[in-house]
Amino acid sequence: MKDFLSKVLSSIKVKYADIRIEERDSFSISYRGKDIDSVAQKSSRGACVRVFEKGNWGVVVENNLTEENLIKALKKAKEIANSLPERRITLKPLPPVESINHEPELRKILKIPAEEKRRLIERYNKILLSGKGVVSTYSGYSEVRSMKFFYSTEDRYIEEERIYSGIALSSVASDGTNIQSYHKYIGKQKDFDYLKNREEEAEEVVKITLELLKADKVMSGVYDVIIDPILGGVFIHEAFGHLSEADHIQENTKLKRMMKIGKQYGPEILNAVDDPTLKYERGYYIYDDEGVEARKKYLIKEGKIAGHLHSRETAYIMKEEPTGNARSVGYSYPPIVRMSNTLILPGESSFEELIDVERGLYVVGAKGGMTQLESFTFSSQYAYIIEKGKIKNMVRDVILSGNVFETLHNIDAIGDDLRIEGGGCGKEGQSPLPVGTGSPHIRIRNVVIGGK
Repeated sequence: MKDFLSKVLSSIKVKYADIRIEERDSFSISYRGKDIDSVAQKSSRGACVRVFEKGNWGVVVENNLTEENLIKALKKAKEIANSLPERRITLKPLPPVESINHEPELRKILKIPAEEKRRLIERYNKILLSGKGVVSTYSGYSEVRSMKFFYSTEDRYIEEERIYSGIALSSVASDGTNIQSYHKYIGKQKDFDYLKNREEEAEEVVKITLELLKADKVMSGVYDVIIDPILGGVFIHEAFGHLSEADHIQENTKLKRMMKIGKQYGPEILNAVDDPTLKYERGYYIYDDEGVEARKKYLIKEGKIAGHLHSRETAYIMKEEPTGNARSVGYSYPPIVRMSNTLILPGESSFEELIDVERGLYVVGAKGGMTQLESFTFSSQYAYIIEKGKIKNMVRDVILSGNVFETLHNIDAIGDDLRIEGGGCGKEGQSPLPVGTGSPHIRIRNVVIGGK
């Protein structure tokens, strides 16, 4: 493949160009209620061709991967770049490299018969259906194999294989007047055994769904809140991680001031990173889609803004270094600045120490939410009242809102129990991009809670 791509790129004289070919195979099977909802197997292959001229990118997608068609795509991309008004932007040169990474052990999951995968998800679905009061369920299994070939005019050649798999479990229950739901996703870059023996998780989905039917709505007010690792991971990803993406920062004067490196927003115990090098987490990769080596980056260090996430272009504009965070959801799209595995690092507090509050809430899971610059609103899946350090009754319809920087400032204790979950992220029409989110339990003082 390297010789082929080198021959294609040598056909044109440009300041910089790269070609990213991706082969993608996916399989999924799902149940909705008692019946199979869908079975799908898909394959695709194509190339994203980029040319950088006069400070602009020309991008062309090509599905017919002959030498002739790729050369035509290169010429078209050059034409597009040269047709745009010139910008005083350049790319910091990168040295030649050759990296080949395949995953033969993980590839074994692709050879497991579809019937075995169906039986696995059927077993979990039967557990969901067993709950008295459960009126609807969804159980799904999915897997994706992605093989990328990258080559650039800087003689950087990369082959990288990634294999993702996961299961989604959800149930809806009703008592005639009230309807509640709960969901859970389990998925990383792991083998099939990782998804086996998850009966307890399926039972938990049923249990929580039925408990939500009996739970009271939370009383609105200001609480000391302990958030669990799932919500903590979603918070650092959604409310802070997106603010760290340099393509947002470079075009927003207010955000530039807010995200200035060195600004203190949290306590010294607070550290957050974006780390694609965490092997086999869902956001793991070795090189990004611009051929930049992945590396761990501190976003917050000892409570201060410590770094931003970059593509090669945004790194030049902001006079910083590329961070290996230019990612694409597939060959049909150009790479843009994206997160990988974004997490709050663990502290030293035990869970018992965290819940030692006079009055508070233990808030669990993430149900949805929205952010607008520094303002956020998140719904949790459920919560528990805390009184004098003891966890009491479950409550529902818990909505957290506030200013992300004030919230960071109000963190006063961080647990020692980091947990990383897999998920998907959407941005600029590219979704779902595989990412990881993680956090230990965290205590935050004076959080505004919406309820009844």
